Amino acid sequence: MSLKTGLRKSQSTILATALAAALTGFGGAAVAQDAPTLTKEQFDRANLLYFQQCAGCHGILRKGATGKNLEPENMLKLGQQRLERIIALGTEGGMNNFDMMYSKEDIALLATYLQMDVPVPPERNIAQMRESVNRYVELSDYPTKPLHGRNWQNFFLVIERDHGSVSVVDGDTKELVARIPTGYAVHVLKSTENNKAVPHANPEELGRFWYTMGRDGKMTKIDLWQVPEKMLVADVQIAYDARDVAVSGDGKYVIGGGYWPPHFVILDGKTMEPLKVVSSRGINVDGEYVNESRVAAIYDTPHAPSWVVNMKELGQTWQVDYSDIDNLRIEMIDNAKYLHDGFFDPTGRYFQIASNASNIMSIMDTKTRKLEALIEVDALPHPGPGANWVDPKCGPVGATPHLGVGKMTVWGNDPINHPDHAWKICYEVDTDGPGLFIRQHENSRYVWIDQTIHPDQEVQQSFKIIDKETREVVKTVRLAERTGDVAVHFEFNQDGSEVWVSIWNRGDSLQPNGEMVVFDANTLEEKARVKDLYAPTGKFNVYNRTNHKT
Repeated sequence: MSLKTGLRKSQSTILATALAAALTGFGGAAVAQDAPTLTKEQFDRANLLYFQQCAGCHGILRKGATGKNLEPENMLKLGQQRLERIIALGTEGGMNNFDMMYSKEDIALLATYLQMDVPVPPERNIAQMRESVNRYVELSDYPTKPLHGRNWQNFFLVIERDHGSVSVVDGDTKELVARIPTGYAVHVLKSTENNKAVPHANPEELGRFWYTMGRDGKMTKIDLWQVPEKMLVADVQIAYDARDVAVSGDGKYVIGGGYWPPHFVILDGKTMEPLKVVSSRGINVDGEYVNESRVAAIYDTPHAPSWVVNMKELGQTWQVDYSDIDNLRIEMIDNAKYLHDGFFDPTGRYFQIASNASNIMSIMDTKTRKLEALIEVDALPHPGPGANWVDPKCGPVGATPHLGVGKMTVWGNDPINHPDHAWKICYEVDTDGPGLFIRQHENSRYVWIDQTIHPDQEVQQSFKIIDKETREVVKTVRLAERTGDVAVHFEFNQDGSEVWVSIWNRGDSLQPNGEMVVFDANTLEEKARVKDLYAPTGKFNVYNRTNHKT
């Protein structure tokens, strides 16, 4: 199957089929009295636009989470013109401007769509999942050693967002090794990570197999030991909308979380056969039943045979013990709404996750399986993969940017040796605008933070470099000047000597006009560019991610 064919299948068949099925019998009629109407063709177009860019923050059912509630009764009050303006220009509270991504016609369609009745997508059962499994390489044909002669532990796996692909880039040579068709808008990739409680039977294979999760619910398995044309080894459709995936420490199981249907699925890590489905619907921290309880960040616990599975709308972290999947042990730990991205502290004991809309960083102790602390921070924290380092005054710290304000917030995270600073804000650093990602490396003096969410183009295209010792911004780098370009996401190479930053054109993301810019991590000077990429967003270095370098 060619990349083009895979993309076409992902976008037109999977999305259109699933979403169209939900709309059968709709006929373009609105339920709300005096609401505007669309033809079925217009509605389907608007529905797809909403899924691609809006549902992540506002929910499939539009009840709101990180973003506001967009149900018809609220949208009708705003009216067509006001809605078009908000969609086009964004808001200072953390919503992107879409005028460089969507035409005026599409913005108008979307504004009308928001004032109409909310379609409910179909469910998806385990039989349907099993029927969707594709194995492109049989287990008997898996190689016993790398076949390409490259330093695969310094590979970067690069999400090519709207193109529906992942590129594999050699971190030593800066060459494109492979481009692998995946699900639409892959959100994250995970591999087996070092787990002291569940060691891998073949430790030389740590970081070999990677699993992607697309926003269309497709999970893809990648084998980095293969020759490029055979690195895609299997895929399966576990949901219609999804975000995260994780692997057990021994590589035996992989777990994928669904936004819709709201559930998580445990699969055989070798065959990609779905083994167990667990609903995430339930009672939230406010005592209310939640039908759309989406599964957010999922991580393997470094010191236990368990995953932390975060329920966005419930405001709960579920610690799922996978030592016996037939008799799952699940602890449901209350924290705060709405859970999104998270990361472990340097010890691997404490999981630090953003409760976006509550403006809280929730801290969970994976040893006691209890809530450790709630840290009140500024508007809409979004740590992405997060960052930990040692501050000269507060000791070990963690940090996050914010979707709602230009700021880096830093807190102490060592309750054993620095109890006076633990789970308290240590300091804050102002940036020029809201951002998505922050990154550091133990071998570097600096913290790197983007400003991607700010509606001003110059700010979107710039990022900040902050000195860990002085806590000051030492450099602002404008990465691009072309209309539509944004600077986003950071990743260090294997030894921490380089930082890779993405240029992603939000207005023309299906063209190979994206780049990754490579900086010297110490001199802060540009040293190389990897070009001809499709909307490169997240990138994951094999060695760093396998060894918990955060």
